[in-house]
Amino acid sequence: MPRGRIPEGEHTLSNAERQARYRARREADQPAPAVRYRQPVDRRSRLQRWNDLIAGLFVLQAEYAAWYEALPDSLRDTATAAALLAIIELDLDELAAIVPPRGYGRD
Repeated sequence: MPRGRIPEGEHTLSNAERQARYRARREADQPAPAVRYRQPVDRRSRLQRWNDLIAGLFVLQAEYAAWYEALPDSLRDTATAAALLAIIELDLDELAAIVPPRGYGRD
């Protein structure tokens, strides 16, 4: 009565050959590891982040104003033009005048 599997080749595999096949089969079954990068820590103070945000809003408002000016007359009555006009008419000077409170001596 035969035991075990029938050899696939002309001779039975040695232990090293069997182990190499096992390792190759295990590596083929494994998915590629997911590489996750950490986000850099923002080390700016709250005041600096606020000032950068306000400056960014002014830049965006200028870009939207240029976009609105570039719209053809046929698109001046669309929802996009209304949204652009609402953004342009926002008074960002009130936001720029706000000075956030300092926090516990850390700012």
